[in-house]
Amino acid sequence: MKNGITDIYETLLARYGDLRWWPAKTPYEVIVGAVLTQNTAWGNVEKAIANFGGSLSPETVAGSDFSKLTEIIRPAGFFNQKAGYLKAVTAWFAGYGYSAADVQREPPGKLRDELLAVKGIGPETADSILLYAFGFPTFVIDAYTVRLCGRYPIDAGGGYAAVKAYFEENLPRSADVYNNFHAMIVINAKEHCRKKPLCGGCPLDGMCGKYFERDGI
Repeated sequence: MKNGITDIYETLLARYGDLRWWPAKTPYEVIVGAVLTQNTAWGNVEKAIANFGGSLSPETVAGSDFSKLTEIIRPAGFFNQKAGYLKAVTAWFAGYGYSAADVQREPPGKLRDELLAVKGIGPETADSILLYAFGFPTFVIDAYTVRLCGRYPIDAGGGYAAVKAYFEENLPRSADVYNNFHAMIVINAKEHCRKKPLCGGCPLDGMCGKYFERDGI
């Protein structure tokens, strides 16, 4: 299948290769990171996770006093809200005995509906958990993806569900592809496709709309 999306994927892949996201030791650490990264930089999430001192587990979070948990995750910001979110999503995971294998035996649509019913879990966080923690083929849409669509441009529609559907309909249904594509979009956005773009050296330079706009082509 050849289209604008696969052109972008292949170009980014030639530059970045397999990035092997998400940087975490366990599926539960991915869940925690997906919650903590809301409205903050990843560096702050790393500081919060480090505060667990190597004892990050669902049992630790479930058994932690709320005030103690807020202090641990303070570097990630919005710590009172996020402590509540972590307690809630950990309770969801408890329903599967804290077993990733048990989660993976369930239909992804059912799991996504369950996660969206958990306090503090929106579509982006739910899809991040399903893709990166449990390996389900569900594409994650974030601000970087939307920015890419606007600049390339890609007519993916408006709203989370429409953009997600567009990517999934125009890519092989593969968790590995979705995983690495989203990772590459994020990395390229941080290095080049910023709010104020740094087009020089961007692997997509010469392909996206910003190039033609800049050079008056």
